[in-house]
Amino acid sequence: MLVRSKNTLPSLKYEDLACFRDCRPGAPHHYLVVPVEHMGNCKTLKKEHIPLVKRMMEVGKAVLHRNNFSDLNDVRMGFHWPPFCSISHLHLHVLAPASQLGFLSRLFYRINSYWFITEIKSLLSLHGGQFSGEQEIRVNSPFWILNIPSEEMARGLMKRTVCAKSIFELWGHGRSAGELYASLKNYPVDKMLPYLQSDSTYKIHIHTFNKTLTQAQKIKKIDALEFLPFKGKVNLKKPEHIFWILEDYGMDPNNVPEEPFHLYFGRWIADGQRELIESYSVKKRHFIGNTSMDACLSFIMANHGGVKPNDVVYDPFVGTGGLLISSAHFGAYVCGTDIDYNTIHGLGKATRKNQKWRGPDENIRANLRQYGLEKYYLDALVSDSSRPIWRKGMLFDAIITDPPYGIREATRRTGSQKETDKTAERSTENHIFVSSSYHLSDIFFDLLKFAAEHLVMGGRLVYWLPIYRPEYTEEIIPRHPCLKLISNCEQMLSSHTSRRLITMEKVKEFKDQDQNSYLLDGQYMPYRGHNSFREKYFSGVTKRIAKEEKDNQK
Repeated sequence: MLVRSKNTLPSLKYEDLACFRDCRPGAPHHYLVVPVEHMGNCKTLKKEHIPLVKRMMEVGKAVLHRNNFSDLNDVRMGFHWPPFCSISHLHLHVLAPASQLGFLSRLFYRINSYWFITEIKSLLSLHGGQFSGEQEIRVNSPFWILNIPSEEMARGLMKRTVCAKSIFELWGHGRSAGELYASLKNYPVDKMLPYLQSDSTYKIHIHTFNKTLTQAQKIKKIDALEFLPFKGKVNLKKPEHIFWILEDYGMDPNNVPEEPFHLYFGRWIADGQRELIESYSVKKRHFIGNTSMDACLSFIMANHGGVKPNDVVYDPFVGTGGLLISSAHFGAYVCGTDIDYNTIHGLGKATRKNQKWRGPDENIRANLRQYGLEKYYLDALVSDSSRPIWRKGMLFDAIITDPPYGIREATRRTGSQKETDKTAERSTENHIFVSSSYHLSDIFFDLLKFAAEHLVMGGRLVYWLPIYRPEYTEEIIPRHPCLKLISNCEQMLSSHTSRRLITMEKVKEFKDQDQNSYLLDGQYMPYRGHNSFREKYFSGVTKRIAKEEKDNQK
C-alpha cells in the first residue's frame, strides 16, 4: 500500500509518470516512480517498454536533483522481482545515498533463499514490520542485507527464526578489502561512538564461508581495522560488544577463490533459534510415527502461520502431534483430530526399532509434557476431516497440518468402499471405521473449505502439497476465494517428486455461496492430477530398480 504521511513531498506528475516518496523510506531520499496508467509488475516488461523504463530513471534523477541531491554515483534504482514486490503495479525505487540505506542495515545468515524469505516475511508481519522492496537478496550467498526499522524488531525476529543464524548491524561492506575499509570510513561516527567508549569492552570475530583461514591470517585482517576509533579494552571472554568480519567465498567448495566475493563488518545483535532443532529433535521424542515432522520444518511452519501467544492452533491430520509442539512452544493453545484411533490414543504397534508395542507414555499429551508444554494442550479427537464436527464460525487463529500423501500413510475417510451415504460402521475390535479411499484433490479442497469457514480473519493455513515435478505449474495449487496465497516453497523429495509448503491467509468472510465455489472454477480439473501422485511417485522407484537390475546384469 502506498500512502502519504505528513513528512512526504506532494506527488509530482511528469506526463505519463508520477513520483512520490515511499511511505516507508529506506534511505534519506526514497522515491517511487510509477506509470499513471496501470501496468503490471516488472515481470510483464518487454522489449518495447525500454523507453518507458529509461524515462522512469530520468524522472528519478530529476526528483533527486530537485531535492538537492546531485551525487548520482551514490544512487540505487531498481525494480523488485515478484514475488518480492508489495504491489502489482510497476514502480521504480529511487534511493539515495545508497551508502546510507535504512536506519539499520541488517546482515543475516540463512539456510537457503526462499525458505528464509518466507519465514522472515511472516515474522516481520508478526512484529508489525514489512518486507520492503529495498532488501538485497543474493540467492547464491549465505549472507543477506535487510532493512529493519528498529533493533527491538530485529531481536524479536531472532527469538523466533530457525533459518537465520545471526543478525548484525551492518557498518560496512564491499567486494574487496579496500571497498570495505572505504565503506567503514563513510559510516556515520555518531552511530559508532556508543559502542566504542573507553569504559567499554569488545572483541572481533572472523567468519569465512567456504574457506578456512589460519590464525595468523585472521589476526592480520583484524589489525587492518586499526583505523576504527576503538577506545575500549579487548575482552575475549565477556565483552560488552562483539564485532564480526564476514567473508563470502562463494558456494562452490571445488572452486574456492583466493579473495572473497563480498566482505562485511558489523556489530552482533542476536542469534537465531537454531538450538531448537536439536532440543526438539524427533530422535529424542517419546511418541513418534512414520511421518512425524522434522523439528526444523515444524518451527518453520509455525512461523509461516504467524503463531503467537494465546492463539488457538488446529491440526486436522494431527498424527503424533509434532506440529502442535512447535506452536505450543510459542505460547499457542493446540488441538487436533485424526481418523486413526490407535494413534490418537497411543495404542498399537510401535514405530521404533526393537520395540513391538507402544508404551504407556507414548501419546500426544506425553509429547507436550516432555517439553513442559502440557498446559497448552487442549485435546485431540478421533475424527474424519471430511466430516463436519465443529460448530459454525471462526474458531482458529491458525491451521497447520501435513495431510497424508498415500505413500507411508494411507489417504482414507469414513464410509463404505462404494462411497455411499450410509452411516459408517465401527469395529469394536480395533476401533477403526469402515473406510474408503480419500483422493488427494478432495483432501485439499476439504482442507481449504474448512480453513475458509473456521479461521479468524487474518488467520493462516499452512500445509504441505505433494507434487510430481515434471507436471508442476502454479495453476495446480488449490485456491479458495476466501484465502490469499502468501508463499509457496519447495522441498525436494526425489528427482521427480517434491512437496511444497503452502501458506494462505484468510482475507474474506466465508459465505454460504463459498461452500462449493471450487466446483465452478475452470481451473478445478488440473487439481485432479494430485490423485495419481502415489502412482507417479512409485513409477520413479520402479524405473530406478529396473535400471539397477539392468546395470547389474552387464
